[in-house]
Formats: sequence, structure tokens, C-alpha cells
Amino acid sequence: MNQTRRWLHSRAMIGLICAMLSVSSLTKASDSMTEPDQFDIAYQRIASLDLCMDWLLAYYLDPSRVLALSPLHQRFPLPINTTQWPVHDGSLEQLVSLRPDLVIVGEFNALMLRSQLQRLGVNVEVLALPRSLIEVERYLQRFIEILDLSSITTIPNLSNESIDPLDPKLDDLRSFTEQSVVAQSTPHQPRLLLLGANGVGTGQDTFEDQLITRAGWQNYLTSSGYISLDLEGLVTDLPDAILWAAPESAALANQFAQHPVLAKHLPENAWLTTDYWRWQCPGPWTYELIDQLSALKETFD
Repeated sequence: MNQTRRWLHSRAMIGLICAMLSVSSLTKASDSMTEPDQFDIAYQRIASLDLCMDWLLAYYLDPSRVLALSPLHQRFPLPINTTQWPVHDGSLEQLVSLRPDLVIVGEFNALMLRSQLQRLGVNVEVLALPRSLIEVERYLQRFIEILDLSSITTIPNLSNESIDPLDPKLDDLRSFTEQSVVAQSTPHQPRLLLLGANGVGTGQDTFEDQLITRAGWQNYLTSSGYISLDLEGLVTDLPDAILWAAPESAALANQFAQHPVLAKHLPENAWLTTDYWRWQCPGPWTYELIDQLSALKETFD
């Protein structure tokens, strides 16, 4: 009986999707001659498929333009109250029934779901994940272009101040990027270890390395990429400071940073913290993270 019910359900879903594909193709054909440029009219029914897009929508947009955020934002909230914002359940059926005029997603997320939506004729925009500070600029400008936010003169940042949405310290970042080859870290700068879960440190040639270098620190690690640290080696050559860049918990993954040997050899003021959520997704808050790191560095000058 259960097998029969599942078979009937699957046949019904196949029929529904085929019907929607037919309607979608007819609609596209009829609209292709009359549809204006996609950015002429601002989208009013926007859905997100991942956490980083949730955060950007919540940061930039009025809730009236957001059809639904992904369920991920409920597990990893911004310091913006989104409890009353609509949320979808992540299923193809619900997203199609909501009839969004735009679905937005990062390049590595919801691959199967976004492909199914595109096959059904849903308008899906995929944003490339930035891998450098200057790419954060392009990432935000692309987001602003897609959502037609150029008419907005100021938006509140997470400190409730007004900032220019099109220029969040971008001139300063351009200057930094252009001079990055010349302006390498110098020996007198304090050495910062960016320590994550499982005793993994963040080395050079990473996005995080650019953040700490831009803030005036020297990266403690001289190798590239993400490196498994050796406790004995760390104690024999201590950094000036350690920034714990992982969520606070009693998990086994955090035991390296909580080892008593480190506590014994490093003073309490050498253990630094920032807002952990700012490391999870690139966005306007990335520039605020640089400010936090710069302020922490001043205590070592």
C-alpha cells in the first residue's frame, strides 16, 4: 500500500513538473519580445537559497521585497531581527508555489535545487564567491545591480549608522590592493595567529590573510593555505596574539585552543576575539571586521 502511494505521488509530481515546463516555455516565448531589460524594474518577490544571500537581503532590503529567506538564517542569525521575515522550507515544491520573480544564491550552494528551478523557468541569479578583498567590492556591486539598489543613498550598518551602500570603504580597499605587493608586512608588526577549530591555522594567500594584513597585523604563519598546527612548535615560537576564529562550544574540535599549555605561555590579553559571524560570509560587515582587527592591533603598538 505504501509503495503504491509513493508511486502515485511520484507520478503526480512528474506530471506537475512537465506541465510547469510547458507553461514556462510558452511564457518565455510570448514574453521574449515584450519583456523589458531585467534590471529596469526592481524585483519585488525575492527568495534566497543560502545563508550569505539571506544576510545580504536582510542587510540591504526592506522585508516587503523579500518573499522568503532560507531556513539557514534561523540557525545563524545576523544582529538584525529577522524573526518576522518569511522563510521557505528548502523544497522545490514550496519555492515553485511561492512564484518568486528572483531567486538568488551563491555559486557553491544549492546546486541541485537551483538547477531544478532553472529548468522550470524560474529566474535564478548565481553570485560568484569573492576570494579577495577587491572581489568583495565586485560581489556587492553585482548584488546591488541585480536588486536595483542604486537609488538608495544610505542604509543602516550593523552599528545603526548610515553608510553609502555603493562605497563601503572601497576606495581604501582599491588602494590597499594596488599597493599590496609593495606594502608587505614588516617585522615590527605584531604577529597574529588566526586559529580555527581542530587546531587549524590560517596561512597566507587566503582571504582571511588579506583581512588581518589589511588591519595592520603580520600573519604568524608564513606558509600558504590552512595548516594543521603542532602544539609543541607553537609553544617554542609563540605569536604575539591568537585570534580564536571559531564558534564557542565545548566540542572536541576546540580542545586545541583550550589546551593549558597555551594558557600558561600566553598572557590573557593575547587571546583576542571578534564577532565570529563576520567571518562566515563576505559582505559589508567585512569592512567592519577590518576595523575591529585594527582596533585590536592598537593594543600591541
